[in-house]
Amino acid sequence: MGRTSFLPFARPDISEAEIEAVVAVLRSGWLTTGPETKAFEQEFARYIGVEHAVALNSCTAALHLALEAFGVGPGDEVLTSTMTFTATAEVVEYLGARTRFVDVDRDTLNLSAERLGELVSREYVRRNGEWRHRESGGRLRGLVPVHFGGHPCDLGALLDFAREHELVVVDDAAHALPASIEGRRVGAWDCASAFSFYATKTMTTGEGGMFCTNDEGLASRVRMMGLHGISRDAWKRYAADGSWHYEVVEAGYKYNLTDIAAALGRVQLRRLESMLERREAVAGGYDVGFRLIPEVETPQAQPGVKPAWHLYPIRLRLEQLQIDRRQFIAELHRRGIGTSVHFIPLHSQPFYAKRYGYDPGDFPVAEAEYPRLVSLPIYSGMTEADVDSVIGVVGEVVECFRA
Repeated sequence: MGRTSFLPFARPDISEAEIEAVVAVLRSGWLTTGPETKAFEQEFARYIGVEHAVALNSCTAALHLALEAFGVGPGDEVLTSTMTFTATAEVVEYLGARTRFVDVDRDTLNLSAERLGELVSREYVRRNGEWRHRESGGRLRGLVPVHFGGHPCDLGALLDFAREHELVVVDDAAHALPASIEGRRVGAWDCASAFSFYATKTMTTGEGGMFCTNDEGLASRVRMMGLHGISRDAWKRYAADGSWHYEVVEAGYKYNLTDIAAALGRVQLRRLESMLERREAVAGGYDVGFRLIPEVETPQAQPGVKPAWHLYPIRLRLEQLQIDRRQFIAELHRRGIGTSVHFIPLHSQPFYAKRYGYDPGDFPVAEAEYPRLVSLPIYSGMTEADVDSVIGVVGEVVECFRA
C-alpha cells in the first residue's frame, strides 16, 4: 500500500495570518520582548483563566523558574513521572535538588495519588514535621505532574496529595494545551503551570513557553528571574517611556520570549480551538479505523476530561506480532509514515541511571509499556486521506507480520 509522499510525524499549522503578524513585527523595529509579548501574556492568561502569565523561551524555562521561585534547592527532592521528556526532571537537577521518579498507571501512563502514596510510604519518613527520605535524608519538597500525550492527570487527587504532604506543585502542562478536567482548563488549577509552544505542540511559537499562576509573588519572581534578575520591566529600558537605569537584584537567566515569537503565538492562540477540533477528528478517525486491528491498542480519554491530543500513542500487542516495536516503526517508515516514541523512561537514561543507581525492574509499568509504544502522526494539517493512509499502512504491516 504505502504512500506516494512521506507523511511526517508532526508539522506546524501556519497560515497567512501568522506570517503577516510576524512580518508586521519585523517591520516595526521592535523584535525582542516588547508590546507583542505583553499582549500575548494577557490574552493567554484570559484564555486559561488565571491572573498571571509570563512568556518565556521554553516550557523548560517555565518549569525551572517556577521551582526556583518556590525555593527548591540543594537537599530537596521532587517527585515526577519516569514517563516524560528529560526537561521535566533536568530542571530539578539545575537547582541542585534530586529528581525522584515514580512509576505510572497502566491505563493513562500518568501519575496517580495512589502511586505517589505507595512510594512515600515505602521510601520516606516524617521527621520534625518534614518528610525525609529514609536513605538519602533528602527533604520531600515538590511534585511535578505530567499530562502524558495531552491526557490530563487526576489533578484534584494529586493536589490533595500535595497538600497533605506539604509539597509545592509545578504542573508540567507541556502536552496539555488546551486540555480540561470537568470543564476546568489545565493551567487554571491551584498550582503553578508550565506550557510549551514547541513546533510539534497544538499551538506553536517555534520555541517558547508560558508560566501561569494566580500568585502575584510567584509571577513577579519568575518575570524578574527570566530576564537577568533585573528589577522592574527591564524590556522597557529602550522604549520611549523607558529609563536607562536598572538594578540587578538576583543572578537571573536569559529566558525571555521575543515579540517575533509572541506575534506568532497570538494568532495561533486565536486558532487554537479550531486546531484542537481537527486533532480530535484525527484521533476519532484513528479510533474507528483501529477497532478492526486487534493487535493495536489505542489511547482512551478518561471520564470527565477533554484531552489536548498532543500525541496519539498506540500500544502494540507484541505477543500477536512476529516483529518488535523497532521493526514495526521501520516498516511504517518504509511505507511513508513518520512516527516517534514517547517516552524512553527517564530512569533508564544513562544520566539518571548512573547518578541514582536505578535497576531494571524498578518501574515495572513503565518498563512493560515502553517497548509497545508508537506515536502516530496527529496534527491539524492532516487530511482525511492522510488519516486513512496511516490506518491502511498500520493494517498492512500488521497483516504482513501477524503471529
